[in-house]
Amino acid sequence: MVRFKNHFIQEVVTMKQAVWKTGLIVCVFALSLIFACAKPPTQEIANAEKAIADAKAKEADLYVQDVFTKAQDEMKKAGEMVAAKKYDEAKTAAMEAAKIAQQAASLVDQNKQKMKEEIDAMLPDVQKALDETKTLAATAIKKKVAASKEELQSAIGKLELDMTGIKEQLQAGKIRQAGDLAKSLSEQISAQKQNLTDAIGQPKTAKK
Repeated sequence: MVRFKNHFIQEVVTMKQAVWKTGLIVCVFALSLIFACAKPPTQEIANAEKAIADAKAKEADLYVQDVFTKAQDEMKKAGEMVAAKKYDEAKTAAMEAAKIAQQAASLVDQNKQKMKEEIDAMLPDVQKALDETKTLAATAIKKKVAASKEELQSAIGKLELDMTGIKEQLQAGKIRQAGDLAKSLSEQISAQKQNLTDAIGQPKTAKK
């Protein structure tokens, strides 16, 4: 009777061990399937790349720089997550990149128009400053206080060419380029104007 009981207990233990091993094998197999099925989010990444390319084609990198840069950052993050085989995070980042890129593209026209309006409002002041600088240049040449008449005339000529260039770029729809040139021109005129004012205001050195 005792022998039968011990045998029975041994069989129960053996069955439990078999069930435990089977369960372990099933778990390992299931995990293997999960990892085997995990793949890079190629479609989401392709969508994000296209959205970013489309946004850049609309010049979002020029007129919505902060938003466009954010989309690029998310795209970079997606690539890093793929390299680390963190595919869920990569998918999320890629989808976010596409969303932000589309947002950037939608903001281009209004930002471009706003920038054009700002340049249009700025140009009359730039033109006025340029005219005043030309007058000062003529006075400096007349009073012979300019270091070099030819160099001064060349400098004024370049300022006039830049002013023409701004207007041409505006007409061509190159608003960002026109804006950058307008700011640069304004700074150049201001510096030239100050130099001429100082030169004209200085008393002539008496000749011995």
